[in-house]
Amino acid sequence: MNQIRAYLDQIATISNEDWDFFTSKLHRRVIPKKTIFLKVNEIENHISFIESGVVRLFIPKDNPEKEITFGFSFKDQFVSAYDSFLTQTPSAYHVQALTETTLLSISYNDLQEIYKTTQIGNLIGRLTAERLFLIKSKREQNLLNLSAEERYMKLFKERPELLKVIPLKYISSYIGITAQALSRIRRRL
Repeated sequence: MNQIRAYLDQIATISNEDWDFFTSKLHRRVIPKKTIFLKVNEIENHISFIESGVVRLFIPKDNPEKEITFGFSFKDQFVSAYDSFLTQTPSAYHVQALTETTLLSISYNDLQEIYKTTQIGNLIGRLTAERLFLIKSKREQNLLNLSAEERYMKLFKERPELLKVIPLKYISSYIGITAQALSRIRRRL
């Protein structure tokens, strides 16, 4: 609970009463390595804070080599099929734990109750949504403005630990190139 408190304290000051109510709604979940914990056509009912582990968001294909990885989430970040969570409609993608992952999760209904009951709920919700939007926007801009080599180098500089725990086939998909093209880039560098 200390990690999520430290994260939220960066966003806003939370009264002890609001904090106690918020934490009463959190549920710890441990997801085994390589487990898909939300599948296509399932409705996302949780937004979760990652205490430990790495999570991948991807669009599955009949040929696993053609899967499209479009997001990763790490320790001290929130993760969710956020569009499905907000609209309570089926997800268009899978959410998978790449490593054993420990989550602090809150259900959609409990979050709505927090929004209604606490003074800080709406502020935390808005600021968290803004941060998720900025991450998505930054990735889209990188795909449009940077070369494949520049995207790889930027990823390597910003998150060097990523290369230790995430298979290269997922990284290549994430930066929008084939695994072979990534191998060529890595050889050149």
